Amino acid sequence: MAFVGLGESSQHALELIEEIVHEAACPVVALVHEPNPEFVVEAARRGIFAYITDARPHEWQNSIEIVLRRFAEFRDLETAFKRRSVTERAKGILMERHAVDEEKAFQMLRDYARHRQSVLVDAAESVVAGAEQPEAR
Repeated sequence: MAFVGLGESSQHALELIEEIVHEAACPVVALVHEPNPEFVVEAARRGIFAYITDARPHEWQNSIEIVLRRFAEFRDLETAFKRRSVTERAKGILMERHAVDEEKAFQMLRDYARHRQSVLVDAAESVVAGAEQPEAR
């Protein structure tokens, strides 16, 4: 987790937030001395997961728990979208190469995964990479 403090330059803090979020290494929490709605709105647009004020340090632990849970959920969704994207690309390749519809392409992909004794996304990655191709039946 990264904490970015709002010091003398809100622009510098916003740039740091954007840089850390772009790297997607960890969730970002903004630390502000007192509520600053304009900064918080802009920081949220750039990707913070929460903000904490100096005035309430006893609430930090709760905020950190929420941030960590939301970031884990975010990562899970991101992974699911990537898997879905690979599967859709593999289906598209099979549809084009074998002149089949989407349902048949998915069936081919699923059968190919079973034949290889692998999970669907691994079979899809293999098709996208061009390593092996399932046969149309």
